Amino acid sequence: MLQGKLPAGLLKDLLDAIPINDPDVIVGPRFGEDAAVLDIGDRYLIAKSDPITFTAHRIGWYALQINANDVATMGARPRWFLGTLLLPPRCSEEEVQQIFADIQQACQSLGVTLVGGHTEVTDGVERPILAGTLLGEVAKDRLVVNANARPGDVVLLTQGIAIEGTAILAQDASAQLAAQGLSDATIRRAQAYLDDPGISVVPAAEALCRAVRPRAMHDPTEGGLATALAELATGAACGLAIDLDTVPFLPETAEICEALGLDPLGLLASGSLLAVVAPRDVLPALKALEEGNIAAAAIGRLTEQEQGLRMLVDGDWHDVPSFPRDELARFFEEGVEADR
Repeated sequence: MLQGKLPAGLLKDLLDAIPINDPDVIVGPRFGEDAAVLDIGDRYLIAKSDPITFTAHRIGWYALQINANDVATMGARPRWFLGTLLLPPRCSEEEVQQIFADIQQACQSLGVTLVGGHTEVTDGVERPILAGTLLGEVAKDRLVVNANARPGDVVLLTQGIAIEGTAILAQDASAQLAAQGLSDATIRRAQAYLDDPGISVVPAAEALCRAVRPRAMHDPTEGGLATALAELATGAACGLAIDLDTVPFLPETAEICEALGLDPLGLLASGSLLAVVAPRDVLPALKALEEGNIAAAAIGRLTEQEQGLRMLVDGDWHDVPSFPRDELARFFEEGVEADR
């Protein structure tokens, strides 16, 4: 199988076959939703689990960000973190201490408490792997699920694509990029994407939830914006129509993808938030994001499901592209030559 997410059809079939007999499970395993939702009385508990596998750089910090993102897209406040840390035998005590320091720094910045987990040295991994679980909570009347979106709703995108993939490429493929003629300044700016504009969507999600009632929120990760759009549409049982000219591409992302023969639409994209709002809420939503110094744009609308997933490119409508694996994984497996 290809590295990365399971094929969408296979994953959906597997999740759809899981029986849920507990009435307190409000949202269980479901394709197109970012986290589970459990009824704990006067509020909902949000539960999310995600590992860090594409890089060994700052994995403690990464694990908090990506798990908190998925909790926040449900309208919830991230609160409690557990981590399972798997280490190769060659790992040093200093490396472990740095991972724990990164976890604690990220917890502090997000207002999250580290409450437990597991550590283990094993020859089953070649580099440190951290699988995180993050729990949050939300008032019952403020839960955001993608199934609430409907045709005619407007799709917003914050920041730009693809922040995380660009930063990893600039960090781990800097020699190839320099050989392709990219300047040191461009590479350094891209390496700094992890912190500026950053890969957290928590501030954006919180700003939107204060200003309006989002119909849906989803953060693009593996498979990039194109895969996230398909997941969002599937969760909403809708089609969508996106205008590529309105999608914000960060300049270093465009340069790096061109140099390496990669498609930014399929590149690991944590740091952007997809949000679906009612037409009447577009202006207050964009205003709230602007007041929070978060760049955002309206990039399209949801449509009837039978209309499919379409993207306007240079005046012509095309299907939203499909990426069986993330462009980052493809690059590290195949090298710089693109086959697309």
